[in-house]
Amino acid sequence: MSDLHVYDTTLRDGAQQEGLNLSVADKLTIASHLDELGVGFIEGGWPGANPKDTEFFARAATELELKNATLAAFGATRRAGGSAATDPLVRALLDSRAPVVTLVAKSHVGHVERALRTTKAENLEMIRDTVTFLRGEGRRVFVDAEHFFDGYAVDRAYALEALRAVFESGGEVAALCDTNGGMLPGQVWDVVTDVAQSLGLTGLDAGASGDARLGIHCHNDTGCAVANSMAAVDAGATHVQGTINGYGERTGNANLVTVVANLQLKVGQQVLEPHRLQESTRISHAISEITNVPAYSRQPYTGASAFAHKAGLHASAIKVDPDLYQHLDPKHVGNDMRMLISDMAGRASIELKARELGLDLDPLRDEDSALVQRVLATVKDLELRGYTFDAADASFELLLRREIDGALPPFFEVESWRVITDSQSDGGALSEATVKLTAGGKRVLRTGEGNGPVNALDHALRLALATAYPEIEHLELIDYRVRILDAAHGTDAVTRVLIETSDGETTWETIGVAANILEASWMALVESVTYGLLRAGVPAR
Repeated sequence: MSDLHVYDTTLRDGAQQEGLNLSVADKLTIASHLDELGVGFIEGGWPGANPKDTEFFARAATELELKNATLAAFGATRRAGGSAATDPLVRALLDSRAPVVTLVAKSHVGHVERALRTTKAENLEMIRDTVTFLRGEGRRVFVDAEHFFDGYAVDRAYALEALRAVFESGGEVAALCDTNGGMLPGQVWDVVTDVAQSLGLTGLDAGASGDARLGIHCHNDTGCAVANSMAAVDAGATHVQGTINGYGERTGNANLVTVVANLQLKVGQQVLEPHRLQESTRISHAISEITNVPAYSRQPYTGASAFAHKAGLHASAIKVDPDLYQHLDPKHVGNDMRMLISDMAGRASIELKARELGLDLDPLRDEDSALVQRVLATVKDLELRGYTFDAADASFELLLRREIDGALPPFFEVESWRVITDSQSDGGALSEATVKLTAGGKRVLRTGEGNGPVNALDHALRLALATAYPEIEHLELIDYRVRILDAAHGTDAVTRVLIETSDGETTWETIGVAANILEASWMALVESVTYGLLRAGVPAR
């Protein structure tokens, strides 16, 4: 395996993302996922600076069993004019019991003089004193040289002097931070090359002894965090910092999964064990669920759209050889190829999508041409009317099954439905829906109340089907999205509704399109329940 340090700062720097708020339990769970991924170091937070991070380290000591990673506590060098041995925040780093301490230190003259309001000499002494003290207490010490690239441009000699202070005091890593995220790959390569040569740290061999190594910490304000990290490694950095899913302030940090995948699958450095890299998509999405930040579908390697193909030309080529329109096999990162069905689809798209859904068209080979052409014509017609099957795989599968089998299992037959919404004296509103249908050979009429008309329809439909199909209890509507398709028509516009449903194990999306938002919602609800019963193998009753 490569000697490269993979250092994750999701729990500290990533947690500074706008709208992201992690509990201590969340952080402990994410740390377990990161350890499973195989990262070398997990930065847990800043003990002493806030109660939540202090509690995290206290609980981690007894609740967190790391098998691959080493826990790191983040903090700052001692205050100007003080002593590391008596600084309360430095003592809190020791109290965290983390074997690694990562200090943030100033390397930019302007920040030393205007932010710290101290002298250049005192700042260097703050670095030396804090690193020496922590090393004397048995801790491994890494140092983040804050604003290094900007500081290097202002005063190269002082920026290098700050790094020398780290290493001369026993620091193991000096990470060069593009704190403002303004650098470009060529600039990063030039600076890291010069620093590595000036300090005698060139290549992975220099860091193998553990005596001293350069690191890189990039933010994504120019959209180059991953590229800048790659450039730094190419120039001699042997320690890479980043966050899962690119979480972080402003536009985020370098996405650590993307960096690692690039190094391993494109450059040939064996950074993680291959079977751990194959878990990256699952872990990326699992952490998205914990953070409650929706997974970015177009994220490299692990996004749902990373290996999704929509154009008919692409599908035709992929049918011959998947490598023709994919830069690598998605299995390397635990992802899958997906075929998207849309008005751009061709015959190959339909055939590949059917195969992906487990529907074998081979027994229908004699009539395959007519079947595929019918499906293709139907898809193009529906998409012209506002449907989008690349966002509703379940609805497409139902469409395909109708064409193959002639009809879907007759789980139920809807007679009618209606919704009434009444205003309340307290200023609120209550919706009531009535559904009439036949299921299990019986005509059923049920009324459901809800927080809004769609919620009421959902409740009424469930009540009406519960006797004939008790399996419906396991289905849960987890997302509801509406889009107005022709806004120029105002309230008379056509509406598209997408509903996401879960059975506790997986999720699926169905679609409805109509001029009436409730009609579109009802269509998506009926398709969602139908697909759920079909997926569960429930016979029509």
